[in-house]
Amino acid sequence: MDIQKLTSVTVDFDQSEIDEKIHSIRSKVNELGMATKVSWLSKAIEFLDLTTLGGDDTPATVEALCAKAVNPIKLSNYSNLHTASVYVYPLRLPDAMSALEKFDKEHKISRATVGGGFPSGQYPLETRLREVEIGVELGADEIDIVINRPLALMHQWEKLYEELKSFRTACGSKVCLKVILATGELGNLENVYKASMVAMMAGADFIKTSTGKEAVNATLPVGIVMCRAIKDYYESTKRKVGLKPAGGIKVPQEALEWMMLVQMELGDEWMTKDLFRIGASSLLDNIVEIIRWN
Repeated sequence: MDIQKLTSVTVDFDQSEIDEKIHSIRSKVNELGMATKVSWLSKAIEFLDLTTLGGDDTPATVEALCAKAVNPIKLSNYSNLHTASVYVYPLRLPDAMSALEKFDKEHKISRATVGGGFPSGQYPLETRLREVEIGVELGADEIDIVINRPLALMHQWEKLYEELKSFRTACGSKVCLKVILATGELGNLENVYKASMVAMMAGADFIKTSTGKEAVNATLPVGIVMCRAIKDYYESTKRKVGLKPAGGIKVPQEALEWMMLVQMELGDEWMTKDLFRIGASSLLDNIVEIIRWN
């Protein structure tokens, strides 16, 4: 795939078609029976990147998060259920590693952090890359980095590609690289599509909607566009890239809608933790409440 050729093409999106898809997604979710919803929500826990990214995080905060990730429901018939990962700031990653060594001896849960000048991306490339290198040195299994949004807004796609390639190199081949597009700050859906394609071409394992710190975070319209990009990229390369919505996903209904979106747009092949994640903090408690009462 050629960056220059890809990004010089105008990509149009039919808003009425997007609206129709959103209506269909929500209708299908609303038609699910309670037993099916509970089953899907149990699966949603396995897709969760359980996150704490607070300036006041302490080792105790992180340990409590890890305990919740390992055993979220505390019922015997759900004893093997756990989240996909735990996400913390790099300074707290050793705390997460220590806690998970205690609670998760089989290493079922990924140890994950953020880098690349998260959440703004407005730092020199040298320091952004060093953050990723530190995450790798600390033993992270997964690292979420955020793009330099002005490069997308100014359509400097080749420069964005080169930056993201350098993050791929810094991660190496064994660490999962998730590229955050900060879609709420990209201006339009065409930019979302092109940023998605550039990130995948640069080697992203996942493309992610948001940092959770923007005014507008994960929305279904950008999810639809990102799924289209993933499909187009797969058709050209036969490489599957994952999707991670994050930011503002708090209620079970929203988790179900994202799961339905992925199933409808990408198919059952993407309904695994290797290709679909949900980044959230408070969502888990709300899911657990529904499961406990049903």
